[in-house]
Amino acid sequence: MAEVEAYLGMGGYGAFIWAAYLLATLILAGLLAQSRRALKKQEALLLRLKSIRRGDSDD
Repeated sequence: MAEVEAYLGMGGYGAFIWAAYLLATLILAGLLAQSRRALKKQEALLLRLKSIRRGDSDD
């Protein structure tokens, strides 16, 4: 158990290192969510443009 505590403590810098890992993970998760929203928006736009091109518009 002492080895695990020593590993997680990382020579006294554990709080900084784990905080950096957490921050990086949150940023990457936010970027993933933003990218997925943008993809869905662009896919919807593409479908709308395709339907207008075919003459299926509701306008």
